[in-house]
Amino acid sequence: MIRFGTSGWRAVISDEFTFDNVRRVTRAVARYLAESPGTEGQGVAVGYDTRFLSENFAAEAAAVLAAEGRPAWLSPVALPTPVLAFAILEGGLAGGINITASHNPPEYNGMKFSTSDGAPAPLEVTDRIEKLSGEVSSAAVSVGAEEISVLQPGEAYFARLGKLVGEDVLGSARLRIAVDSRFGTTRGWLDVFLERCGVEVIRLHDRRDPLFGGTSPDCSGTNLDDLRSAVVDQQLDLGLATDGDGDRFGIVDADGEIVNANVVLALLVDYLHTSRGWDEGVGRTVATTHLVDRVAAEHGFAVHETPVGFKYFQPLLASGRVFLAGEEIAGLSVKGHVPEKDGILAACLVAEMVAATGSAVGTLVEDLFRRVGTVLSRREDRRFAPEQRAALAERLERRPSRLAGVHVAEVNTIDGVKWVREDGSWVLVRVSGTEPVVRVYAEAGDAAALDALIASGLDMIPCA
Repeated sequence: MIRFGTSGWRAVISDEFTFDNVRRVTRAVARYLAESPGTEGQGVAVGYDTRFLSENFAAEAAAVLAAEGRPAWLSPVALPTPVLAFAILEGGLAGGINITASHNPPEYNGMKFSTSDGAPAPLEVTDRIEKLSGEVSSAAVSVGAEEISVLQPGEAYFARLGKLVGEDVLGSARLRIAVDSRFGTTRGWLDVFLERCGVEVIRLHDRRDPLFGGTSPDCSGTNLDDLRSAVVDQQLDLGLATDGDGDRFGIVDADGEIVNANVVLALLVDYLHTSRGWDEGVGRTVATTHLVDRVAAEHGFAVHETPVGFKYFQPLLASGRVFLAGEEIAGLSVKGHVPEKDGILAACLVAEMVAATGSAVGTLVEDLFRRVGTVLSRREDRRFAPEQRAALAERLERRPSRLAGVHVAEVNTIDGVKWVREDGSWVLVRVSGTEPVVRVYAEAGDAAALDALIASGLDMIPCA
């Protein structure tokens, strides 16, 4: 049975991810929309990333939608996930289907469904689509090209970025920035916008490669080695990266150091508050840094904690309770934009922050730590066999009064199990919703305490 995880349905190409199953899921989406009041006559946007056969899978999805009587708007080019979300809102559409497996390895592909608000579909919607996918046909259809409309949100999206990012600030600073699109969808988006603002852009991995250079489309760790080298060798101000579908960001400082995404989120919360006067509050997932909480406390606004998954931020952004929503997996959005991760926007905001302050990111981090205290974060993943789930659940039911020698002040079960110690440090153990792994997240004020917390979390995993 097709299953949706934290962010869509993902599977190995030609194993479970087949044309038959893409047609089945698309038909289920169409039937779900037919059941949904107020969507009559509204179209569905269809986009895709740069993976193997993604454009073919997208064309098949558009054809099924058209055959089901649902107007289909198909992008003629690979489209970043945040741009598809923007197109849904801009066009007043019923939703969007994106053929992408995001940061997963190249043998995977996937489908994301976004609702009419541009947000990732919530659990009750994906549950219904899952059920319908088991009831509908996988039969192929034939429709004329005239039955499918062309989706072209480019200039409107650039205009939105121009309202959210200080173009004049970027233009006056004359920054030199390396941009790594990771062989993915942001080629022609992030680089072009920065150049329009007057930034000198050095492009890396600026072509389609379904194998992502033999690695993965993720924008972290060793995948950023080429970006680090470019920044250092050419003495650039900054390195910016996005993952394969453009919803995540990676930041390399002028000295070649990769900046932890948690720290970037806290810096941007601080910068957007001081530069724009925004103070409605911030949203973060249970796995995201409490450094955000310290910044919020310093400035006097609220923090809203959610389970992992950007779909949980939609109510917070829609109601105006937060000006920024962010995840430790390098995803964020801001008020006045889409309720979806936007790596393009995040990268542009970091560039603006560097331009406005005239400081390297590392200098800004040092200043932040001086003001609110040092916070170090790390995540470790372990492969996990399904038959070990019961043993893991039993271990997570334990409620130790002390963890790595410090008293436990709080146990949080909003998503996985998170033990918060009395000194504010914490460890979280949760099963991934997108991959067969268990993730251990930890945060502490020094490296030794962080190592101890990571070790305590790994000890709870039967396969570790």
